[in-house]
Amino acid sequence: MSEKAVLCSVSRVVKSQHIFPNDLNNHHTLFGGKIVADMDMTASLSAAKHSRKSCVTASIDHVDFIEPVTEEDFISYEAFVVVTGKSSMIIFVKVIAENLLTGIKRIAATSFLTFVALENGKPAPVPQVIAQTEEEKSLQKVALERKESKKTQVEHSKAIASILSKSLRSSN
Repeated sequence: MSEKAVLCSVSRVVKSQHIFPNDLNNHHTLFGGKIVADMDMTASLSAAKHSRKSCVTASIDHVDFIEPVTEEDFISYEAFVVVTGKSSMIIFVKVIAENLLTGIKRIAATSFLTFVALENGKPAPVPQVIAQTEEEKSLQKVALERKESKKTQVEHSKAIASILSKSLRSSN
């Protein structure tokens, strides 16, 4: 591959924001959908920084909601590329909630998202990634393990889509 390898730290993106009442659900915690949307947005910036190309979301691994986020918190999304393929990148995103009054921080959510770099609408090569810190190396190992099990999930999703497509065609 002609692309040079890039450190995980090059793709690191942090986004922080305060939580407001209109961000909360009826349980007075941050909407899960808002967390997922902000994870996707932060991961997209990380993918673009790593590849220096236009990128699209290919998949979002299941999101683990670990701790609720409330109006007393501000929230930070931290994302960085941990694994690369030919044109794909797996980005780890962690969501950190911090109570504004006590300063206590906690991991609120985590997920791995896969992005594909594009040039002229086609998948484009991306540089390999180099993990340096223990956190990066550990997350890279976990992402690679998840990538293997995900292949089966993708096949199941394609089978379901095929079944649903047949029922759509028969209803027309």
